[in-house]
Order: sequence, then structure tokens, then C-alpha cells
Amino acid sequence: MKITKEDIDALNSVVKIDITANDYQEKVDSQLDDYRRKANIPGFRKGHVPMSLVKKQYGKSVMIDEVNKLLQESLNKFLVEEKLDVLGNPLPKMQEDFSWDGDQFCFEFELGLAPEFEVNLKPKKAIISYKIVADDKMINNQIENIREQYGKLITQAEVEENSNVTGTFINEEKEIEKKSTFKLDKIKGKANVKKFVGAKVGDTIDLKSKDLFTDDHMLMNILGISHDEAHDFEAPLTFSIEEITQTELATLDQDLFDKLFGAGLVTSEEQLRKRLKEDAEKQFGSQADQQLLNAVTENLIENTKFDLPAEFLKKWLAVSGEKPMTEEQAGEEYERSEKGLRYQLIEGKLMTEHNLQVTYDDLKDYTKGFVRAQMAQFGDNKIEDKELDDIVNRVMSNQEEVRRLSDQLKNEKLLKFFKEHIKLKTKEVTYEDFIKEVYK
Repeated sequence: MKITKEDIDALNSVVKIDITANDYQEKVDSQLDDYRRKANIPGFRKGHVPMSLVKKQYGKSVMIDEVNKLLQESLNKFLVEEKLDVLGNPLPKMQEDFSWDGDQFCFEFELGLAPEFEVNLKPKKAIISYKIVADDKMINNQIENIREQYGKLITQAEVEENSNVTGTFINEEKEIEKKSTFKLDKIKGKANVKKFVGAKVGDTIDLKSKDLFTDDHMLMNILGISHDEAHDFEAPLTFSIEEITQTELATLDQDLFDKLFGAGLVTSEEQLRKRLKEDAEKQFGSQADQQLLNAVTENLIENTKFDLPAEFLKKWLAVSGEKPMTEEQAGEEYERSEKGLRYQLIEGKLMTEHNLQVTYDDLKDYTKGFVRAQMAQFGDNKIEDKELDDIVNRVMSNQEEVRRLSDQLKNEKLLKFFKEHIKLKTKEVTYEDFIKEVYK
């Protein structure tokens, strides 16, 4: 057997594999002999079927199977030994005059090669790293929500501007009949609010769905419709009042603090504010980290220049999925996936050159930390080592969980690396301003 590689250019090569009978005949003969011993053919005792008959019946198919096995093994071994960094999979070149009738065969495979490049870790302009702070406005709103959540409902005779109203929305044509509860301050527009104020249980109010609530997305839950329906929904509604209440806000006392955080852990409003701020900013930190990872990713893709074997990849996409694609479909798929492929190559290079790979031991330790954190959420901070190991082993036997945790750990390693090696500019913002700047 002879294997040669011809470079078309820096990103494309053709591997040629010549196979002769000497390369596969021994295995073919062994396979046919096995068939002969096991074959049940009418007119012959088992194990006494003439080899000529076995060859006539099975010879060609066995030879084709053995050649294909040898071909795949030889190609994979060649790629490894030559240390070829290929994209996608080798594509067999079609040969119009190919025939299985002979005993010598020549196969050709197209290869798309990963490009050589350097990762630019020095952007001209520093990348913004957001530090999201919980301001007094946010903390005040959280405290107000807590007091309302743990407050006491008091029945009212009629609707006032601070009332909670429960009733049923109806539109027969749209087949809507949905019981809902909402605060009157969520109703939009003075004219709509005026229809409610002074109303009593048993009254029916005529409304229009358009611009009924301060947040259009409330229609989803209030009317029980989908997100897409809520955006374009416009219909008359009737609302029958069934209950009117007012929330008497809970007092900021030790009883409430203990309900929120456990006995004696928070003992004053000042400590409550500090705890709420710490908890909020811890959550914001994860969101800011994800935004930073996204920003660095975009920057690396934009500033790390290299070519790809585009035509090869389009051909590979056309045949690699569950369903074959047309040339046009493959081209469209390539356009959609090109940025992702570029980042995979950049990410792989960074992880290899800076020893950021996720090892089995790394993943096991990370999973232990993940399990401990999950248990702590349910108040179990004293898990025994054996129980912990058993849980970790169960988690790591689930391929989906392993893939998810591996991705998380990989991103944490990359994020730490980026924070240490890429030029960043820290910007302190409130959560409201963060949303405006990042998501516009």
C-alpha cells in the first residue's frame, strides 16, 4: 500500500491511497474461510461447502468490506502520523471510471487544512469590563417588593389606586376566559385607571387590550396567550371583578429578617441593605462576566485574520448532515457557521498554547464544587466525602452533564486568562444602565 499527499495550496490537499491485493487478500481469505465453516447452504453439510461456491457468493462483498476497513484505518493513521490538522472530515473524490472488478485500487481524498495564524491579544482599544453595582434605587425597590411579598392582604369594598384586583377577562371571539390578579398601578393610561377606581365586586368593565398594561408582555400571563400573540394582540375585553384587596406591607423587623436569611443572621435594616446589595452584585458579576466573554470573543474574531478552505467546507457541509444539502444551502450554512468555526480555531489555539485544556481531574474537582454549592442551597453544608464522591460519579456518568460542566469550566478558564492578558477598561454602572448599554 502506498499513501501520498499532494498540497494544492496552504489550506487544501489531496491524499492518494493505492491498495493492492497483497494488502487485503489474507484478511479476505480468512473471512471467507470463516463463512465456509459456518454457512448453511442446501445440499451441503455444514463446514463442507466448496470454497469456490463461497467465493462466488460472498467473495466480492467481503473484499469490498475489507478494502473499506483498510482504507479507513490507513487514512486515519496517516492523518495522525503526519499531524495534519484537518477541518471537517476527508472527502472522497469521485472517479467516473472506478470499478471493483480488479484487484488494485486507487482512492483519493480531499482535505481541508486548518490555517496557521497568531492570535491578537492586544486590541487597539481596551475592551470594557463592566462592574455592575446595586444602587439605592434598586435596593429600595427590592425592599418594597419583599415587604409586599410578606405583607398581609386586606379585603376592600371598592377599587382604589393601590388595590390588587382579581377577576376574569373574557373575549368570546378569541376564546379567552382567564382569571388573573394584578395591581392597579400596572394598568396604563388615566382613562383605563378611572374605569377601575370605585368599582366593586360583581362589576364588569369594558376594556381594550391595546396599551392596557404598562408592560405589553403582561398580556401573556394575564390573558394566557403566547409571546408572539401578545405582540400583535388587539381585541375588546370584558373584566368581571371577583375580589379586591390591598397589601399591608410587612414591617422590617427581626421576624421578617429571620424568614429571609435564617435566625439572627441579619438584625437590622442596615444589614438587610448590605446583604441585598452583596447578593445582587454577586448575581450581576456572572452576567458581567458573560458579557465580557462575548465582547472578547467578538474582538478576537474581528482582529485575528486568517483564511479558511471555504469551498472544501461548503462541500463537506453539503454531505455531512443527516440530510444532503444543495450547493446553495451549503453556502448559506457556511455563512451562518463561519464565525463560530473561526472562534473554535482561535479558542483551540489559545487553550493549547496556554495550557488551558480541561483535564479529567479538573472536571472532577469542578463537579465536586458544583455539587457542594447545590447541596448548600438546600441547607446541607456537611456532606460526607463518600456521599459526595457517589454523587459526583453519578453526575459524571451523564454525558450531557459532563459536556455542560466541561463547557462551564472551559469558559471560566478562558475568562480568567482574558482578564489577565487582554487590555480591559473597567466601567462601573447600575444594572439599568448595563442593560441599556449592552442590549440597547
